[in-house]
Amino acid sequence: MLLLLAAMSALGATTFSDLAPVIEKRCVGCHQAGEIAPMPLTNYEEIRPWAKAIRAAVLRKSMPPWSANPAQTVHLANSRALSPKEIDTITSWVDAGAPGGNTAIHTSPRAAGWRMGKPDLVVKVPAHAVAATGVMEYVFLVTATDIPADKWIRAAEWKIDQPSVVHHMNAFIRPPGSSYLKDALKGVTYVATRADRAARRPDEAETDRRELLLGYEPGYMPIGWENRGKLLRKGSDIVFEIHYTPNGKATQDSTELGIYFATTPPRERVLTLTPADANFNIPPGDPAYVSKISATFTRDVELISLQPHMHFRGKAFVVTLRYPDGRAVPLLDVPKYDFNWQTTYFLANPMKLPAGSTIYYTAVFDNSSNNRANPDPTKSVQWGDQSFEEMNVGFTEVAFPANADPDVATLSGTTRPKPTTN
Repeated sequence: MLLLLAAMSALGATTFSDLAPVIEKRCVGCHQAGEIAPMPLTNYEEIRPWAKAIRAAVLRKSMPPWSANPAQTVHLANSRALSPKEIDTITSWVDAGAPGGNTAIHTSPRAAGWRMGKPDLVVKVPAHAVAATGVMEYVFLVTATDIPADKWIRAAEWKIDQPSVVHHMNAFIRPPGSSYLKDALKGVTYVATRADRAARRPDEAETDRRELLLGYEPGYMPIGWENRGKLLRKGSDIVFEIHYTPNGKATQDSTELGIYFATTPPRERVLTLTPADANFNIPPGDPAYVSKISATFTRDVELISLQPHMHFRGKAFVVTLRYPDGRAVPLLDVPKYDFNWQTTYFLANPMKLPAGSTIYYTAVFDNSSNNRANPDPTKSVQWGDQSFEEMNVGFTEVAFPANADPDVATLSGTTRPKPTTN
């Protein structure tokens, strides 16, 4: 055996010894027991049967999932895209017949538990039954935090119990006195009407009503805010917005949210803006319906991250920045949007945006029969919670001085049908 390994090495054949570090870095985070991927890839015996499928997925760039255009100019910190060397390692290994090399090597699945260490506060979602089939409505849960004083959150992390049935979860901070779901009983999941969710006082600023703390969706990775933070005021509640999707097997989900407090107040506050277009109407069969939204900043901010959100008919998403002097800068290009991987794109170098800057978000939907994920191309489609309905949201994280007014931007949404050509 040792002579065989030596011969293969001398000939330059790629073996599992060369492949294992790539699988560990790029694949095993999802391909392990308890995670979202359908099969584990933690050792040679698990990986070898999938060799040709892995090669094909890598060459068509469907794995690892990464929808951003590799040629875009703004560098993204959390890219899952493989390097040319990594692609060559995978293809060379498969083309060589997937030789073992040192098959005793195991990739390292993460240990069960919290990835960012023990949280300072754990907020639990009570066990919730998920049916085997059917459509499950959004449920909401209001949970008191009971903190004795204002706290700054430096990071937060989801520990999803049953990822195969969790379509998404959002955790919102509800400040004291907020009108958001003000009549909800605490500690009990319930279905809120759209009127319940939209109700607000006329003079109430959005950050006084609710603020997005952290969202989960397939592709989620825990990333802290480093020397920045989100504010959790004394008397605030955490409101969970929960969407389960049955997978054919009845189960129960008991997800948890971990919160990590800063030991000293940060210099900058982080805020997640949610510009959205809720007034579109996608015609039946339309292959390229366009919906546009924008955010104009009323003070200087730093742009941290962007996340497009659409459903099954989502086709492409483009984000562009226009400075007050008229200069336009492309921020994010997602030419093949993938509903199954709702990626948050973190800028490698946060961008300083002066007051008066505007970010434009352009969503393109394919409601035609060419879209294999389309539930029904014969129907017009409007905004709705379920995946067979649609959304256009441009989640945007920005930072600004911690003592500044959090009302930092004006959000607008418009709907424009695609231009017609003769």
